[in-house]
Amino acid sequence: MSKRYYDSEQKPFSLKIWAKMIPFIKPYGEKVLLIVLLMLVNAAVDISYPLFQGYAIDTYIIPQTVEGIWPFAILYFIILTIQSLSTIIFCRVALTVEMYLGRDLKRAVFNHLQTLSFSYYNTTPVGTIVARTMSDTNKIGSMFAWSLVDIFWAASFVIGSMATMLFINWRLALPIIAIVPFIAIITVFFQKRILAVNRRVRRINSDITRAYNEGITGARTSKTLVIEEQNLREFSVIIEDMRATSVHATMLNALYIPIIVFFSSLAVCFVLVQGGYLNIQQALNIGTLSVFISYALNIFEPIQQLARIVANFISIQANIERVTDLLELEPKIQDTPEVIEKYGTSFDPKKENWEPIRGDITFEDVSFRYPDGNEDVLSHFNLHIPAGTTVAIVGETGAGKSTLVNLACRFFEPTGGRILIDGKDYRERSMLWLHSSIGYVLQTPHLFSGTVRENLRYGRLDATDEEIEAAAKLVSAHDTIMHMENGYESDVGEGGDHLSTGEKQLVSFARAVLADPRIFVLDEATSSIDTKTEELIQHAISTLLENRTSFLIAHRLSTIRKADLILVVRHGKIVEQGTHEELLAAGGYYHDLYTRQFEQEASEEVFGS
Repeated sequence: MSKRYYDSEQKPFSLKIWAKMIPFIKPYGEKVLLIVLLMLVNAAVDISYPLFQGYAIDTYIIPQTVEGIWPFAILYFIILTIQSLSTIIFCRVALTVEMYLGRDLKRAVFNHLQTLSFSYYNTTPVGTIVARTMSDTNKIGSMFAWSLVDIFWAASFVIGSMATMLFINWRLALPIIAIVPFIAIITVFFQKRILAVNRRVRRINSDITRAYNEGITGARTSKTLVIEEQNLREFSVIIEDMRATSVHATMLNALYIPIIVFFSSLAVCFVLVQGGYLNIQQALNIGTLSVFISYALNIFEPIQQLARIVANFISIQANIERVTDLLELEPKIQDTPEVIEKYGTSFDPKKENWEPIRGDITFEDVSFRYPDGNEDVLSHFNLHIPAGTTVAIVGETGAGKSTLVNLACRFFEPTGGRILIDGKDYRERSMLWLHSSIGYVLQTPHLFSGTVRENLRYGRLDATDEEIEAAAKLVSAHDTIMHMENGYESDVGEGGDHLSTGEKQLVSFARAVLADPRIFVLDEATSSIDTKTEELIQHAISTLLENRTSFLIAHRLSTIRKADLILVVRHGKIVEQGTHEELLAAGGYYHDLYTRQFEQEASEEVFGS
């Protein structure tokens, strides 16, 4: 768990944080008010039960008569029915609030995630995002639906019971009421520590789950590296920490519960002694004595419940803070209000105002530094890429080949200078306008759960089956798809796990082609396709890239020899540029890269054969 996550759980109660939930609670204000009223009714009924009990003892049991019992029984049945109906209605309404509030929070978080920049996903673990979207929102919904109203019930029951006891016999009531502050102090003392230990248990449990996950998914790596013993030692440390912390939590409960039982028994003992003495003096009826015994036994449970709820409130505040922090997070790259007014947003685009894209790209005195970087990756960089130009970007792994493409696609924005699309600064137009005209094929493509056909249709949602199959044929994916068990209706699995990397790349390539973009980005898109398949699609690639601006990020230099312009990247900077022939003739870094790779591929062919 990160330090920030831990600190957020330790913060004191803050109304400012809770006030951020008002817009989400407001639509269900009437339902929450109804829940509170129903809880007050239940509290009133719970307070009345000891009074019914005392009346029954004095009126029917002691005199040993049933005269007038029917009106009493009918009234008791009515009260019981009211409580049963209010409980049923309460449960239905509370469940509705919990589900709808959780839904609204999930929808708001998910929608906001669609607007965040790529840099957020580069720096934020997937588990953190999923936890905020699912676990945190569920806890908030549950708290407002159930825990919040429990406070009203517990407080009403305690106050109502005290008032009733004082009204019936203040001499018996005062000692019981005097014990209440001691119970409250002890409960707060223990609950604070129990909550802290339980938080630690949850954190350690998360570590255990992570260790299990890594142990299972990395089993093959562990065996090949022969690190089973080291894995066991590390796992043993975690589970020993869980054992010690769980024992600590159990010991706190083992101390807390007997102390509460002791004070509760002390109150009952006082009622029996003092009440018995008053009864002997005929100053107190047996029925009234039973009422006080019932209150003495029951009044301490709501106090414990109040302390638990308050402790939970402080804990849930951390969930609220994490969700609202995410919702308040501003995208690092966003359109100006003027651009939004003209071109619309991702969820409400004004496509009628979108200009056609030709694909002419100009880097004009561009400097760029990553948000967490200390120096410029690009400095006063100038480059004009005419529409229809094929630009190849080469360099060793980690050299920074994707930076230029990320800037051109506006996944990042320059920290200095500007980038022009068709002669106009792309910040003066909509991000969606640009992204809708980009086809991006990644080295490790992502497929969504569903069929092959459904994944292809993401390229253009209104595409017909004939257009989908034509796109697949264009990149030589059709035959591969037809060899799958159910052809285009084959299930790709979660993230495309049912397909090989090469098959996923072919589907991803066909999906990009179907969108008919003006700008193509192929990020080492053929690196995981076998040589034979690569040869089949090379002709298709050259046909598709014709009259389209395209960026080829290539590992195999043999695939980019026909590019109009080759940019050579080293240590995050462009060190050479030109055509394949020009760069070879220059005898520089590109020449060395090409020569080494050519010799390596030739050697592999010899030994492979």
